[in-house]
Parts: sequence; C-alpha cells; structure tokens
Amino acid sequence: MKRLTATLAALLIGLGLAMPAAAQMSDRYEFLKAVKSADGAAALEFLTRPGSTLVNAHDPDTRKTPLHIVTERRDAPWINLLQQHGADINARDANGNTALITAAGLRFLDGVRLLLHYGANVNAANDSGETALIKAVQRRDLDSIRILLKAGADPDQRDSIAGLSAREYAERDPRARRVQELIEQGAVEQEEVVGPSL
Repeated sequence: MKRLTATLAALLIGLGLAMPAAAQMSDRYEFLKAVKSADGAAALEFLTRPGSTLVNAHDPDTRKTPLHIVTERRDAPWINLLQQHGADINARDANGNTALITAAGLRFLDGVRLLLHYGANVNAANDSGETALIKAVQRRDLDSIRILLKAGADPDQRDSIAGLSAREYAERDPRARRVQELIEQGAVEQEEVVGPSL
C-alpha cells in the first residue's frame, strides 16, 4: 500500500510539473498563430499577461520569433507593437538571420529603418556570414544601402559562402556601379566622422 501511495504521489507530482510546460507550449502555439494571422487582439491578450515572455517565443522548427514573422510580411506597425513589449531586436532564426537581415533581403525599407531605430546590430551576420548590407548590395537596393552605411554597416565584412564583402559583391556586379559609388561615398563619410587614422 505504501509503495502504491508513493507511486501515485510521484505520478501526481510529475503531472503537476508537466501541466505548466504543456500550457506554456499551448500558449506559445496560440500566440504565434495570432501573430501569423495578424490577430492583434489575441496577441495583445498574451503580451499583456503579467510576466509573459511570449514576445520572444520562437517556432520550434524555424526558430523564427514574432519579430521575424512580422518582418517577413513587411508589417511595420507590428514591429512597433512587439518592440513596445520587449522583443529581442537581434534574435536569430534557425539560419542565424536577424530581423534586420530579413528586412534587407526583402527590400523592406521601412523595416530596415525601424529595426535600426530600435537598435538592431547593423553588422550582425547569419550562419553564412551574410550581413544586412551584403543582402542589400546583392539586391542593388540603393535606399537600404544608404541607410545601412549611415548606421555604420561595414562594407568590408566578408561572408563565409564566397568569402566576399559587400564592397566586393558590388565590384563584381557590372550593373551595380551606383552601389559601388555609394559604398565609396559611405567610406569617405565614415572617415570624415571618425577622423584620419594616425
């Protein structure tokens, strides 16, 4: 009888510990579903719960956070909403992409501006070593390139795929003459701000 009671007690304790974890998984699923479907009322219900950390929940397969999801759909108001609730601006998905890298890859100019405004790391690189500037150069997105350079993007930071920098990608692209000019202009402006090296 004692053995049965001890077994039952252990089972109940185990169930008691498992239930909150299951509830958290369910909340994460429901919250991410609300974000994906742009259901603001449902998302706010989760975000405003005391002690909620769901703003940085991630998809178990892609590791995309709500910030990645709303950036992919080019949704600036949702970026603002998530930032107001403490979203990690430099969170990485399964490929190491930050929301800024994603925005630059999509030519989502408002997203690039907004994410930089909230303090995104302009030189963060994904698992392939690609930065937001490399993505913008590859897409010949002059507006994003200007903004990224002004924010301090390093045009000489190399990726790990081809071992090339944003500057080198621009030099190799015969249609990217204006991109090259912007990078050179950005380098001169950076020099003027920093001053000559001794």
